[in-house]
Parts: sequence; C-alpha cells; structure tokens
Amino acid sequence: MANTSHRALRLLSLLGSGRVWPLRELAVRLEASERTVRRDIETLRGLDYSIATVHGPDGGYRLGAGNTLPPLLFDHDQALAVAVALQTAPSTMFGLGDDASRALATLHQVMPPALRASMESLRLTRLRNYWEFPGPPIDPAALTAVGTAVRRRRVLIAEVLRPDGSRPDPGDADFQPAHRIEPHHLVVWAARWYVVAYDRTASQWRVHRVDRLHPRPTTAQFAARELPADDLAQFVMSTHDRGDTPAEWPCTGSARLNLPAEVVARWAPGGSVVEHLDGEHSRLTLGAWSWAGIAGILATFDAEMTDVRPAELSEACRRLTRRWANIAAG
Repeated sequence: MANTSHRALRLLSLLGSGRVWPLRELAVRLEASERTVRRDIETLRGLDYSIATVHGPDGGYRLGAGNTLPPLLFDHDQALAVAVALQTAPSTMFGLGDDASRALATLHQVMPPALRASMESLRLTRLRNYWEFPGPPIDPAALTAVGTAVRRRRVLIAEVLRPDGSRPDPGDADFQPAHRIEPHHLVVWAARWYVVAYDRTASQWRVHRVDRLHPRPTTAQFAARELPADDLAQFVMSTHDRGDTPAEWPCTGSARLNLPAEVVARWAPGGSVVEHLDGEHSRLTLGAWSWAGIAGILATFDAEMTDVRPAELSEACRRLTRRWANIAAG
C-alpha cells in the first residue's frame, strides 16, 4: 500500500505540470506497467480528480481544468529545487528576504521527514564573487507589471530611471519623455532582469533593464512581431545600450577599441558600459580593484586601442608592457 500511495502521489505530481502525458511515458517515469498506471489513474478519478483523456496521436492524460492539487505535493528533486530557489531569490528582488525565509520555514514544518531532511541539507550561504555584477534588486511591483504586460501583450508606458532609481524631472538634463513599448520577453542574465521590447516611440527594438524602468500598464494590446533575432540571449548580450552602468570599483577607466559595440558588449564583463562610436569602433568603460586589472581586461579583446583614460590607466599599460617584454625575453 505504501508503494501504491507513493506512486499515486508521484503520478499526481506529474499530471499537475499541465502537459499531456502519454501512457507509455508515465509508465516509464513511474517504473510501473501501463496497466498499473491505468489503475492508478482510475484511483485518482475516484478521489474526484478530473483526469482527462486526450485522444489522437499526441494524446495521453492530463489534469483537468479547475483542479487544485493538495499542498506540498513535492518529490525529492522538487523539494531541493524549492529550497534552492527560496534561498537565492532574495538577491534579485526587493523585500523577498523575510518572505522567503518564512516560506522556507513553513515548508520545513509540514514536509514529510525524508523531504525535510533533503531541504535542510541545502542550507546555503551565498557569497558574492568580486567579478559578479548583478543589478540591484527589483521592485516586485515593477517586475509584475512588465511580466503581466508580456503575458497579456499589453503596451507599457515606460520612463527610464537614473542608476540610483530616482525619476528625473522634466527640467533635468537627463530627463527623457516616457516611451510606449511593446514588451515581448523577459530575460535574466547574470542576475540582471532585461525586457526585450519594441519601442513604438523610437520605432525600433530595444533591450531595457527592468530595474531602470518605471512602467505604467495600459489596456492597449499589441500583436506579436517577428523578433529581432532568433537567439534572444545573443541579442540581449550584444546590445550595447541595454541600460547597464559602471559598477563601483576603486579604479574606473576607459579606452577606444577598434571593435564594433555589439562585439564588445557580448564579451565585456558585467558592470561595464559599451558606447557605440561608429560601425567599427566603440568605447569601453569598466572598473577593477587596480589599474593593472583594467589594463588586463582590455588586453583580452586583442584589438588596437587608443584614447586610454585616465593617466593612471595609461601608466598601468606601460608597466604591463615592460613586464610582458621581460617575460618574452626569458
């Protein structure tokens, strides 16, 4: 009976994913015969779970609409996933620290002992690597507004915020009028949230940092457009004006590179800024804990560079040149 109950819960967990499951695949997942799986399905139906049979070549079984799964219906792998998610999510959104901790504590109290032990085995201490440049945590209201607009295909009125999150006034030098955008996809890269959107005001595709937007929902809907690239990750990473700002470092410098901005943006470290100069040149501004560190990163682009700023960075380049020359001389 214990094995039957465990298998039925596992079956309900699979059906609860929302997809259609062929009988053969369910049998493989549950390590049971197809006849046994049919019997388990009938058992669940007898408990008032509406399990629909989908006919046709792509048919199978799925949980009917309107069902509410029993709470905490997790298998071992799902329990570990929840434990990791709740402990790492607070670093990307405002106000989630206490809520995530309370949710994790609640789960521990009501989980079966075996799953509770699995979750407790993943007590994490998250340390920041000095080469990580995640954006500041996002206001859940802004992320919800953008995410809802993506899902419902609703136009957003979006104002661009300053790096510190403040909104420029119309009389300020950095003030930009709000744009009407069509948000198509949310992308998370290096713990920073971006939205790929068609900017109706500028009549072009743009990538915006969500934490740099003040979005206002509208009821206007938009039709799906052909995306600017097949690979959205590549599109986001190679967009130089996606709203990134230099991270705070003891040393910050820049150089003019003989490379297009989209190439530099693809490989520049997070927390740096790439400026488009022309089709073949760009300016990269970045930071490090030393001037030699910046010079070393610039050297990884293996391109000619000019207009190196400030003087301390130029001097660091000369020192490295002498060191490398001594190494080359043996």
